[in-house]
Amino acid sequence: MASRTTHPHPVLGTRALNRATLARQLLLSRAEMSARDAVSHLLGLQAQNVKPPYFQLHARLAGFRPAELAGLMESREVVRMVTMRSTIHTHTADDALTLRPFVQPARDREVNYFRKGLAGVDLERLGELARAFVESEPRTMGEIREELLKEWPEADPPSLSVAARCRLPLVQVTPRGVWGRSGQVRLTTVERWLGKAAGQAQPVDEVVLRYLAAFGPASVKDMQVWAGLTRLREAFERLRPGLAVFQDENGVELFDLPDAPRPDADTPAPPRFLPEFDNLLLSHADRGRVVPPEIKGRTWTGNQSHCTLLVDGFLAGLWKLQDRVLTVELFGPVPKAAEEEIVAEGERMIAVMSERVDMSEGVDMSEGVDMSEGVETSESVEATEPAAAGSVRFGVVKP
Repeated sequence: MASRTTHPHPVLGTRALNRATLARQLLLSRAEMSARDAVSHLLGLQAQNVKPPYFQLHARLAGFRPAELAGLMESREVVRMVTMRSTIHTHTADDALTLRPFVQPARDREVNYFRKGLAGVDLERLGELARAFVESEPRTMGEIREELLKEWPEADPPSLSVAARCRLPLVQVTPRGVWGRSGQVRLTTVERWLGKAAGQAQPVDEVVLRYLAAFGPASVKDMQVWAGLTRLREAFERLRPGLAVFQDENGVELFDLPDAPRPDADTPAPPRFLPEFDNLLLSHADRGRVVPPEIKGRTWTGNQSHCTLLVDGFLAGLWKLQDRVLTVELFGPVPKAAEEEIVAEGERMIAVMSERVDMSEGVDMSEGVDMSEGVETSESVEATEPAAAGSVRFGVVKP
């Protein structure tokens, strides 16, 4: 349960929290920052699907082009692997070697949920066999599972897959994750892919400070939700003398870096198009700083997260981009000036994110760039007539 203060601290209202978080997330204004530095600052980019990391950086960085991140993937300066919340993230090589050990306790707990299907399986042996198998050459998860079944034919196949994924720091090798290319998910260890030994886990105090820099002000429970870990209060208490301490309107204690930006609550926040699974919407226990209570839960259908639109810093609608037509599906009316800003931002996104990557070797562009991963809500939307390629059209999402 989030800690509620007994001694009053300065109160940060919802809009103040919103603006502070947007500033840390590089969403108040686009940052003059390299893609690699942004991936590091943000402690990784949610990457359950291939394209979201590219859209996340487009929303946050001045001058970003997909080729920049694609180049980092190709040069192995960033990688795709399971870390926080047992989900795939794009991380810098340095963080891949040290953040995965930081969240390893959560992966160990995850295996315990599958122990029934792993009766008789020696997990140490499983890790050794799986490591040797994927380090000989990158393998699919199906191939890994079949190899492990040779040793434990009575085990539950999906449980063997989970155990291998949790026991080993597996990365998805390229071309998977490279803009404009396609490729089956094939896996090897992060050590094999980067040619470096895995480091010690980043010290918890260091990760707390990095989390606050990217997501603060935040409570202990907020960071635990982000990391998928528990028992982080001790680290916050160690750091307390050097932190700024606030409370939200419900009295929940919030920690922050003393010199971190906390813009005025009335600071303008331009529209931003965010892809599915953006960490802005997944990294706090209380998401009210971005998601108005009346539309809570409307960005998901089952386990599928939809692409979202921020207006005035808050969740205001959904979007999809297909065949260079951007459909904006609002949860309610917006001022005319905001609509014009949405159109301008949307046209910018269409222009940049429809670019093909031109890399010097090995890029198969015959299939073009598939932009159709956004939410399909045609039955729930009242929209304008079909628009020309490169344009923006509006609809209203029916409750």
